[in-house]
Amino acid sequence: MSHLLWKTLVLSPVVLGVTVLLSARAMAAKVAGSYEDIKAKVTQTEAPIASAASVLIQTEQPKVNQQLIAQKTDDNNVLEQVNRYNSEGNNQNSLSQVTSVSQFSDVQPTDWAFQALQSLVERYGCIAGYPDSTYRGNRALTRYEFAAGLNACLNRVNELIATATTGLVSKQDLTTLQRLQEEFSAELSTLRGRVDAVEARSAELEANQFSTTTKLVGEAIFAVTDNFGNNDNNNTVFQDRVRLDLQTSFTGKDTLHTRLATGNAIGLALPNGTFEGTQTFNVSPSTNNSVFIDWLSYYFPIGNSQVYIAASGGIQSDYVPTVNPYFEDYDGGNGALSTFASESPIYRIGGGAGIGVNLAFGSGGGGFEPSLTLGYLASQANNPNLNTGLLEGNYAALGQLNLKVGDRFTLAATYVHGYHNGGTVLFDAGSASTTAAVVGTAQANFVGGGNPYSSNSYGFEAAFKPSDKLSISGFAVYSDITGFGANDDSQVWSYGLGVALPDLGKKGNVLGLFAGIEPYVGGNTGDKPYHFEGFYKYRVTDNISITPGVIWLTNPGQLPGNNDDAFIGTLRTTFTF
Repeated sequence: MSHLLWKTLVLSPVVLGVTVLLSARAMAAKVAGSYEDIKAKVTQTEAPIASAASVLIQTEQPKVNQQLIAQKTDDNNVLEQVNRYNSEGNNQNSLSQVTSVSQFSDVQPTDWAFQALQSLVERYGCIAGYPDSTYRGNRALTRYEFAAGLNACLNRVNELIATATTGLVSKQDLTTLQRLQEEFSAELSTLRGRVDAVEARSAELEANQFSTTTKLVGEAIFAVTDNFGNNDNNNTVFQDRVRLDLQTSFTGKDTLHTRLATGNAIGLALPNGTFEGTQTFNVSPSTNNSVFIDWLSYYFPIGNSQVYIAASGGIQSDYVPTVNPYFEDYDGGNGALSTFASESPIYRIGGGAGIGVNLAFGSGGGGFEPSLTLGYLASQANNPNLNTGLLEGNYAALGQLNLKVGDRFTLAATYVHGYHNGGTVLFDAGSASTTAAVVGTAQANFVGGGNPYSSNSYGFEAAFKPSDKLSISGFAVYSDITGFGANDDSQVWSYGLGVALPDLGKKGNVLGLFAGIEPYVGGNTGDKPYHFEGFYKYRVTDNISITPGVIWLTNPGQLPGNNDDAFIGTLRTTFTF
């Protein structure tokens, strides 16, 4: 008891320091957030601003316009209504051209200007609206909205004149346009001035952006952790891991991931050489904060299917659905604390370089959506030596049938066949390690008696979301081990069940409770290694979260006798950018 109290006192200043650091970072993130939002939206826009009317009515640029003008002036209340309608329109799958003002059911033709513009629009097709033919809101057009439509017609007529098609523009129409310009000169002037400001700001952002085809997505994790069990061989430690993912698209539908990683996180030492306490930020090897490329992969679509090619650092969950919402974060810092709770151990068998494909058979309309996932990853694909390489070294071939029923229920059945060289662990996540695994007991990993062995693993995963505030998910795994030596056969089992309460206390927060049995060897005389975990992810800002949690492990190592339990406490802070 005194030892636990002493550790608590030691840990308190660290927690205080992390809290102070978070406060400062949160303030900085708030200041920088507006610039990053603007930059992200400008980057997403593929075409330059063609005209003032198309900016206000048709594209996503009004979002940028609204943010920029809000920093310079307070007199944009009228245009905010236009921007709001356009933002709502972005939820539509597509926009169709409307060539008649009378088609806009919420526009009231109250004066001559409406009639004049109606005639111009029908003749030159210069206004685009929403497919349901409304401006959203069932109200009359404001003068600024009318000016936007007028400006579109002015630009259209100018295009016709510039392309030597003046015969299509009558003298009467030019006279009408001149009269409309005079009556709405103030609105047109304000409109064009604001569009010019947007174009200037967009040009500045484009000139200073990192790349026109690449964006940077980063994550930094600070973690304070310790084992508070009776058999405690650890000190309280403060560790870190950073990932910088360069995401490049060449067609707009594909993505090349070049991820840099660094960190100093070392897994806690648990009794009997077990790996049950491995946390997600321990997955990348500790490099004393030296940078290396830990993942290089390429995603691209073929019809309704998605193809995945990994050149280095690939894992099964990169391309296959793991069916564990709110716990799975691809070993990032916003899901469960442990590797066991984050995904089924069957996805930890194999990894490295190879290919995967997800074949979708459903329509994607939210009903019954079956799909089939196939993949092959080799742990030693780059090694030309004997009994290594893409085909002769450690590998894992995966097949999974996915059944999604609406947004509430998902089932998956998984099969993985693997080959493992002598002395390498079963749950290696592609490292081909002879010393360390990422989940399970030592007995469940060092199977095969030190000789080469093959594994045939069968998994079942399910997730049920009865409401937006509750999610239940679980898995079961059985691995049949065939050793290539005498008496080397064995069986490995594992189960897990998790309950998540999303948005508890605040939108973006998650309370997660998980319980199960880590991978263990069946028939062993030792007690089963139970795993209990609870965590609460608190979302400080859109880019910062704090996750305190506890992991309780019974009988670490699966040895007979009265082994001491392990209690791992962690305070994890995650920065995403």
